[in-house]
Amino acid sequence: MFLIWWIIVGLIAGWLTGKLMKGSGYGAIMDIIVGIAGAIVGGFIMRAVGFAGSGGMIYTIIVAVIGAVILTWILRLITGRRAT
Repeated sequence: MFLIWWIIVGLIAGWLTGKLMKGSGYGAIMDIIVGIAGAIVGGFIMRAVGFAGSGGMIYTIIVAVIGAVILTWILRLITGRRAT
């Protein structure tokens, strides 16, 4: 059940990041991976800033989107291209 939760959050975060970053994303699987990695990055950033790691699904998705946006921005800097 825990794995399904991470996939759902990753999919939503990846899709929202694709919309926020003015691209169509990197494909369904890569969007999920970026969303899950974004959740990890976002959680680390939130803890470093002093926010508690507790919250519901909305908090988790917001943190994942923040992390995924940062991760996508870094990926685009490294690769030098935008998602099509």
